[in-house]
Amino acid sequence: MKVAQVPKPGADFEIVDREIPVPEAGQVRIQVQACGVCHSDVLTKEGLWPGIRYPRVPGHEIAGVIDEVGSGVSQWKKGQRVGVGWHGGHDNTCPSCRRGDFINCDNQKIPGISYDGGYQQYMVAPAEAVAAMPEGLNSVEAAPLLCAGITTFNALRHSGAGPGDLVAVQGIGGLGHLGIQFANKFGYKVAAVGRGPENAELAKKLGASVYIDSRATRAAEELQKLGGAKVILGTAPSSKAMSELIDGLGPHGKLMVIGVAPEPIEVTPAQLIMRSRSIEGWASGTAADSEDTLRFAELTGVRPMIETYPLERAGEAYARMMSGHAQFRVVLTM
Repeated sequence: MKVAQVPKPGADFEIVDREIPVPEAGQVRIQVQACGVCHSDVLTKEGLWPGIRYPRVPGHEIAGVIDEVGSGVSQWKKGQRVGVGWHGGHDNTCPSCRRGDFINCDNQKIPGISYDGGYQQYMVAPAEAVAAMPEGLNSVEAAPLLCAGITTFNALRHSGAGPGDLVAVQGIGGLGHLGIQFANKFGYKVAAVGRGPENAELAKKLGASVYIDSRATRAAEELQKLGGAKVILGTAPSSKAMSELIDGLGPHGKLMVIGVAPEPIEVTPAQLIMRSRSIEGWASGTAADSEDTLRFAELTGVRPMIETYPLERAGEAYARMMSGHAQFRVVLTM
């Protein structure tokens, strides 16, 4: 038997005992050691994802050890340390997959939504969703890197910024504190943009060379004084805050949006046209991208700041994450 945490929309989590699943063809079974609690878990917890079926175990920042492999799986072996992130599988047949663009698969699978995720002791996942975990990272450190980490890492490395360019990171939270670290290790000049003076010291410690308090000054003007940003990484879930930074972009500058907010980003055509600016969204990455993220983090010392809770306190961990007061990622341990 295994222990799993199962939510009901509008209610708390319920601890249930279940049979340990048997991996089918093309699947692996993972003994979960740690699972990050991400804000996107609200999609499962509150039934916000169209067509989601219950009961469903949340969790898409999964780190553990392969416990068993299904038939037809040759690339993974029992005992390997692995992780699974937001991208939980693809169909290999849709137009995007046929072009190798697996993250935009028309029928992408998501752990914790398409199938049971990591708020449990054992789970099964498609073999193509699994990423190898380097020995220099423990499971608790690795778990948040499989969503928050890969999203910031992948967005920055595809942003078009080069070493020495000014890159601004909007928000010093679950995504932003990792974005600052990755941007620093990529060789960018990093400007951290936060609300209030309280995060200035932390931002500098994480690798920012400049801290801009958007409450005390006009952040876009401050970025222009620095020459204009090549890239602004929008991590905090505030469309208003992102909109206010667009004028801080330099020529051919790009706003990379990874923080999810329900309101529209407001921009005029002239703001984009006059300096050839652009706005682009970025969503995580594949298992291969996860491996790149984990290896780079191991090599450079990028680590998430975490608070840990045992699996039995998943409800409390989820509430802590939703409060916005966690510093900065919440991780369940088994």
